[in-house]
Amino acid sequence: MRVGIRYNDAVRTHPNLTKIQTLYINLSLMTSNVNEAKKRISIILGSLNRKAFLKLALDSIRKELTGVPHEIIVVDGGSTDGSIQWLTKQKDIVTIVQHNRGKWQGKPVKKRSWGYFINLAFKAAQGKYICMLSDDCLVIPGAIQNALQQFGKRLSEGVSLGGLAFWWRNWPNQKTYGVQEHYGQLNINHGLYLREALEAVGYADEETYTFYSGDVDLVFKLKQAGYSIEEASDSFIEHYWHANFGQRQSNWKAIRKDNEALRKKWQTLLPEVDFNPEKRFYRRERVYTDAKKTSRQFWLLHFTNPGYYKARIQKRVKMWKKQRQSH
Repeated sequence: MRVGIRYNDAVRTHPNLTKIQTLYINLSLMTSNVNEAKKRISIILGSLNRKAFLKLALDSIRKELTGVPHEIIVVDGGSTDGSIQWLTKQKDIVTIVQHNRGKWQGKPVKKRSWGYFINLAFKAAQGKYICMLSDDCLVIPGAIQNALQQFGKRLSEGVSLGGLAFWWRNWPNQKTYGVQEHYGQLNINHGLYLREALEAVGYADEETYTFYSGDVDLVFKLKQAGYSIEEASDSFIEHYWHANFGQRQSNWKAIRKDNEALRKKWQTLLPEVDFNPEKRFYRRERVYTDAKKTSRQFWLLHFTNPGYYKARIQKRVKMWKKQRQSH
């Protein structure tokens, strides 16, 4: 049977405690409450064998959040490029290692979904807000801090806001920044979530999808629960398109299967959404000039990245085949 008294009150009023012990407990509880209040935002990202890009991403995050109480959580999928060893030396980063490939004790390691690994970070996060980023992105100065201000303002206005979508582009392929819609619903590729909203919907679906549709499913869950998703008015991200080129190609193979699973799950749950295949994807574009020229930080890695040259060769081969077919 539960007694109708809070644990903290019960400890403070216990008859066997001396005044000094009670004072110590009160001070400890006050310190705990202050520490909780300090965790305003949690930054989360997943990573696999992108050590050089990860360093750049984390450096941009650290600079952006100077003076802002925060925590950084990285879920590494079992990197073999030295990322794990480097991460464990970073004392301001919480590192979670979730081996997602290879073998263990003679058996293949079970490959888990995007929802599984991102939930490791979501559930570990303690900030009021959770910012989801990629390990191959750069934060354009002001992006996160501007979003924090916007989110707080919207909540104070009584809006049931579940997330803000950051504007981003695939550098160097795209000139404009954009946010994506899937079946008319604004998606969050990079952006800010309200932690209590994620808790309310049970976080990401870990079973239905392999990779790409998990984030779309999450915003549908938020929509179903009465939360809105909005564009961040002044938050921009640079995303490098050619990192881990080979892995990206294999990920694309799962898109059709995941999309069909998404439609099958939500067609009856959200009958007001038009799941016509023509509305599967739409990119809202926006022209923006980054005065800091943040993307320049990619240059050295870009021109020494084999994936970039492999992509160029594949593009030229495609064009050559088309030309041959037309003659």
